[in-house]
Amino acid sequence: MKIAVFFFGGFNASQEHVDAWVKSAKILKPGIEFIGYPWKSGKDSKPAETVAKGAESSGQLAAAIDDVQGCDADLIYIVGHSSGCAVSNAVYGGLEYTGHHVLVALDGFKPDDEQLDDERTQVWGAECQGHTSVNYPGPSKGRRRIYHAQNCTELWSLHFSLVNEASSDSTVHGISTGYFNCKANLGFLSPK
Repeated sequence: MKIAVFFFGGFNASQEHVDAWVKSAKILKPGIEFIGYPWKSGKDSKPAETVAKGAESSGQLAAAIDDVQGCDADLIYIVGHSSGCAVSNAVYGGLEYTGHHVLVALDGFKPDDEQLDDERTQVWGAECQGHTSVNYPGPSKGRRRIYHAQNCTELWSLHFSLVNEASSDSTVHGISTGYFNCKANLGFLSPK
């Protein structure tokens, strides 16, 4: 079975950040195709509509929809982190067919109700020692998944633990260090 993952970085995720995630993911799962998209949605990280409009005006949204629709994989994951979830949700919403697609929100804007009706949709949050990630999800129609992070009790380290298993309180202090020494968190590939 051919699997592809389209990953959308959150607010201010640079090409370098996304490349680090993709490189790590390919090492961890060499049989899967990984495609990454940096932040191109403008200066605002919320609300979701503003982020999606920014992705549309930059051309990223249409290009990503074309990329996903042109992919011949048997199973396609559309994954967003943080504000990047607004883009991944919009990409999924713009597809003509979603029969073999999985929408994944990593500690960001949750999918809309129709997207949550799809039993394959995943909405992730993280917790560590009683602390929860910034966008910790509610029940979300049973789509909630929880990542149990290690050494991540601070806001940024816990938030980035969903994309970077190497995240810790001592290494991650904001967006610029979120992908430091990146070990891609690929828990969404086998969420149960």
